[in-house]
Amino acid sequence: MLQDIPTPTEALREARPFVLETERLVLRRPTLADVKSITTLINDLRVSINLRRVPHPYSQDHAVEFVRSLAIEPRNTVFLIEAEAAPVGVVGVDWRHPDAPELGYWLGVDYWGRGYGTEAARAVIDFTFEEFCIDTLFSGARVTNPASRNILEKCGFQWTGVELHRFEALGSSTPVDCFKLSRGVWSSLKNWSASTRRER
Repeated sequence: MLQDIPTPTEALREARPFVLETERLVLRRPTLADVKSITTLINDLRVSINLRRVPHPYSQDHAVEFVRSLAIEPRNTVFLIEAEAAPVGVVGVDWRHPDAPELGYWLGVDYWGRGYGTEAARAVIDFTFEEFCIDTLFSGARVTNPASRNILEKCGFQWTGVELHRFEALGSSTPVDCFKLSRGVWSSLKNWSASTRRER
């Protein structure tokens, strides 16, 4: 459960957005300067039909609304993904249900299959468990989206069942594989990864 009183790190984050860096990616808060790129990337039915709250067609007005909504969100856990200084997608944690924070992500079609989704997701998972007093992260993927499911499984998420969720771009409900990741499992995976690197 989230703390009612911000910790010092949370207070700092409210004043200064975080930038996360991985081996190949930079993750930063989206700004209005990114509206055109976001619109171009997500306004592809192959992307939007896999996202619950994204309409299709997706206009620049939708992107402006999205960016402005982040400006009033104090947790700063939604990031634009940049690869080689170009926007390629978005990753973040949705706190709509504070007791069940949900990891979400999407990439433009041209950037599928490069491992960016897994790399970005791992960075945000690590950041979220380090900065917030939560025990579990949740996520989901359409049953027809094995690539997204693969990302979750690589990050240690465990399947919990199938639920029906409405997808705005589809205008209907569709089955979703549901997953959860505990702090303990994530910590074990990090320790295993670190020990494996040391042995090489």
